[in-house]
Amino acid sequence: METAEDVEYHYVARSGQVPEGVVRRFFVGDDEAEIAVARSEGVVHAMSNYCTHLDCLLSSGRVTEDGLLCSCHGSVFDYADGEPITPPATRAVAVYPIKEADGKIWVAIPPGTERPGPRRRRQGVER
Repeated sequence: METAEDVEYHYVARSGQVPEGVVRRFFVGDDEAEIAVARSEGVVHAMSNYCTHLDCLLSSGRVTEDGLLCSCHGSVFDYADGEPITPPATRAVAVYPIKEADGKIWVAIPPGTERPGPRRRRQGVER
C-alpha cells in the first residue's frame, strides 16, 4: 500500500504566485500534468485543470468559499474531493496532494493517476 511518504512532490510555484482568492494554471511532473492551483481561506488546493462537463479550463474560473467555479457553465467543484457541488458537471475532477512550506508550493501526482481532460502543450514547447 502506498503511503504519503511514497508520493513524490514536485515544486510548482512560490507561495506569492497564488495569493488569496486566485486560481492559476501550472504543469507538474515529468509528463506535465496540467493542474489548477487555488488559494481559499489561506489554504492552497490542487486539482485537474479540466472541468468534467466540457473540458473548460478551471484556471480561467474563480475561487469561491464553496469550491472552484468553472467560468464556462458555472459548475463548482469541492476543494477537498473534487466533487461537483453545482451542475451541470456530474463527475468529480481529480484532486492532488499539495503542501506549502518555506514559501513554496509542492504538488504530487501519484503514480497511476488518470490525467483527465485533453492534453495541452505549453506554448513554445516542442515535442
